[in-house]
Amino acid sequence: MIKKKLLLLVFLLVALAQLYVPTKMILDREDIWDNGNEYKFKTEPIDPTDPFRGKYIMLSYKADVVKIQNEADWQSGEIVYIVLIADAEGYAKIQSVSKEKPNNTPDFLKVKVRYVTENGSNKLTIDYPFDRYYMEESKAYEAELAYRESQIDTNQQAYALVGIKYGEAVLKDVLINEVSIKEIIIKEREN
Repeated sequence: MIKKKLLLLVFLLVALAQLYVPTKMILDREDIWDNGNEYKFKTEPIDPTDPFRGKYIMLSYKADVVKIQNEADWQSGEIVYIVLIADAEGYAKIQSVSKEKPNNTPDFLKVKVRYVTENGSNKLTIDYPFDRYYMEESKAYEAELAYRESQIDTNQQAYALVGIKYGEAVLKDVLINEVSIKEIIIKEREN
């Protein structure tokens, strides 16, 4: 009888742990969404995406290179922390990069080093953790076309709105000329 009670207790603990972990992950993302500082990341054109990878818009960012002191101190693939500020136009700009987690600001992001120059120019290229904007399957293709068109037309401004809080990020929206890409698709379907 004691063995059955012990097994039931272990089962209940495992079941609670399985519920706790995803709930905590969701609540942490919601906290960033609601309370994180928003940054606008200016996007730039990229090559077409692989249609077998899912229904999303592939994003590439202009502010992904940072000047470093000595390129020999850095390696591709390592995890680093960047501190962000907004430039005069309100777009995200990398203020600094460090191997240590910053303590004096919530406006930092944990990223991976994509590339380190080896030519003495001392530049580091980073990979942002929000390079895909997932959408409802029926709207994704139209959104991809609208986004690509905005990248070709130099009169249009496209950017990603990202919430950032203590190293984590949530991609909130992609906007073209201050209008959500979701709204653009809805308006195009109405015409």
